[in-house]
This record gives sequence, C-alpha cells and structure tokens, in this order.
Amino acid sequence: MIEVKNIKKGFGDKLVINDVSAVMDDGKCNLIIGSSGSGKTVFMKCLVGLFRPDAGQILYNGEDFTAMSEEQRKEVRKEIGMLFQGSALFDSLTVEQNIQFPLNMFTDWSPAEKRKRVNEVLERVELKDANKKFPSEISGGMKKRVGIARAVVLNPKYLFCDEPNSGLDPQTSLVIDKLIKELTVEYKITTVINTHDMNSVMEIGDKIIYMYKGEKEWEGNNKEIIFSKNQRLNEFIFASEFLRDAKDMRMLEQAGKIDNNRNMDDLIK
Repeated sequence: MIEVKNIKKGFGDKLVINDVSAVMDDGKCNLIIGSSGSGKTVFMKCLVGLFRPDAGQILYNGEDFTAMSEEQRKEVRKEIGMLFQGSALFDSLTVEQNIQFPLNMFTDWSPAEKRKRVNEVLERVELKDANKKFPSEISGGMKKRVGIARAVVLNPKYLFCDEPNSGLDPQTSLVIDKLIKELTVEYKITTVINTHDMNSVMEIGDKIIYMYKGEKEWEGNNKEIIFSKNQRLNEFIFASEFLRDAKDMRMLEQAGKIDNNRNMDDLIK
C-alpha cells in the first residue's frame, strides 16, 4: 500500500501539486487521470522519487519515503517496477536481454537462474519463444508486453505504468489492460497507472483519482464514475456527445426507467 499525505510540489513560483492526499491499495489498479497540465505526471514522479515533494509524506507500507536516506530509498526502489509510456526498450538488446537487465543490476543470480526467470515472465505475458528477437522485429503490443515482463521480473510490490496504452489500437489496449489487471491481482501488487484512456478507466479502474489544476478533484471507482455529479469530471470523461448519451442511458437503465434487454435501435428512434 502507498499512502500520500498532503503533498505539495512547485517549481519556482508555480505550484503544480497542491495538498494532495490518497491511498493506493495493494491488489488494485489505482488510476490517475486528468487533462494535460493537471499535475498527474508530476504526482507520479513524486511517488517514485524522481521529484521530492516540498511538503507532505509518501508512505510505502507505513515507512516515509520522503524522509528516508538515499540508501533506504534505493532499497524501496528495488521493489518498484516501471512500465514506461514508449516501453523504453533498448534497441540493441534482444527481448531476453531487455528483461534480464534488472536482474543484472540488482541480483547476483547465475546466468541459468536469470534465463529461467526471464522465460517464466515471457510465458506469463504470452511471449514464449520471443527471447532472441530485437525490439525492431516485434509489434507495438508485443513491446508493451516485453516492458511489462521487465517491470515484473523482480517480483515488485509496486508497479507504476505511464500511459500503458499509448500508441496502441483499442483491441490491443484491452489485452494490455487485462494483463496488467491479472498480474496486479495475482501477485497482490500496488499498481498505479497514469492514463488518458477511458477504456482503461472503465475496465480496470478499481480506484480512480481525477486531478484538476494540481488538486484531487474527485476519487472513486469505475462503477461510481458513471454516476458522478462532478461537473469537471463529467466534462473530462464524457467529452463527446455520444459518451454523454451513453452515460444518460446507463443512468436511466440503473433507475429502471428503460429495459436493458430492448434493442438499442429501438431506444435511438
């Protein structure tokens, strides 16, 4: 579990994160959403220690990450996996070598033990026998799965994902969402996802934090978000007329005012 208490972060005279508190639960997909400039990227960078908050606390299992020595922070970082927006694979390394990179950095395992672990995670992300391929030889969706395999190869307690579906088609995005959700539940990982993808919000949003101008504007889950009366959140989530109509239909269905077994064509007429 990660607990954030009243953190603030600014650059010069500009306050980017203003008194944000939240709890990221283990075994859950905790999503951070918001428009560009809302502060969600700076918020995530504070969580992983790339930025130090100006005020407040970030607790990893009750231990204050912001007050730790550099050596203590390094130990926490060993328990963190990171899936980068563009996967960030090393082009000159094979799939196997990319996944093995954290093992080389943080373990003293034998080559045989490393290969065994690499093969285990490759099979888990359904990329068996892709070991010797280079990033240029695989698709965007496969690169994301390699990135996920590398992020979990050290059995992290915490997984951070920055726009995991960026650049992917909707069908592949659903596959990646499903994989992240399965790994989160399977290994009871505290997963934090920075995303613009509304499909992800609706599919795997166990907990959703909506940020607006550096502040936490709304918090809930993917069931509650449909019925939110927060105007800013609704304008962000249901930006198109089609999505607004879909929300209205869902609310009418839940209220028992329409029959969800009726044909959609009948409802549109």
